[in-house]
Amino acid sequence: MARLRAPQPVKLFCGLLSSDVDLLQRARQLLQRRSGPIDLVSEIWPFDQTDYYQEEMGADLKRQFVSFEQPVPPDALPGIKHDTNAVEEEIAAQCAGLEITRPVNLDPGYLDLGKLVLATTKDRSHRLYIGQSMYAEVTLHFMNNRWQTWPWTYPDYHRAEYHEFFVRVRDRLRQQRRDLPDAFGESNS
Repeated sequence: MARLRAPQPVKLFCGLLSSDVDLLQRARQLLQRRSGPIDLVSEIWPFDQTDYYQEEMGADLKRQFVSFEQPVPPDALPGIKHDTNAVEEEIAAQCAGLEITRPVNLDPGYLDLGKLVLATTKDRSHRLYIGQSMYAEVTLHFMNNRWQTWPWTYPDYHRAEYHEFFVRVRDRLRQQRRDLPDAFGESNS
């Protein structure tokens, strides 16, 4: 009989998308209030691999990622996706006079040592239901010392600079597991 084990805490991150750098900063502030201190912040990159969001978000979109200091249990992801949806709605209400309907898009996910998982409200053949009307997909996997894509990986997640940021997040998680083994159920006794 297989022995049941509690899942290891994972590194929470969020992808931010907006045409307005000030709104990216506002989103980071609101996310910190909900998810705690941010420990890593990526550069801001152009989001130009697709025009999928242009109608509701406008042109000249920019992408940024943040990761949060405190690891979380993987089953927290559905609630976190609801929280990020609430932050999107709060920012949209504050920007009601703008011509765009969605000023900020927030995509939470988690990273462990072997995979990067994104939460979504949309079901597809490669996604699993995770509760609370949410789905998740493994968007990247770590193999041969680098992040690698799947056939369904979003075009922007193929970018080398994203992978470099996620290596930093993975390294941070590894360091946290070494420094705080008891917090991860990895007692040295």
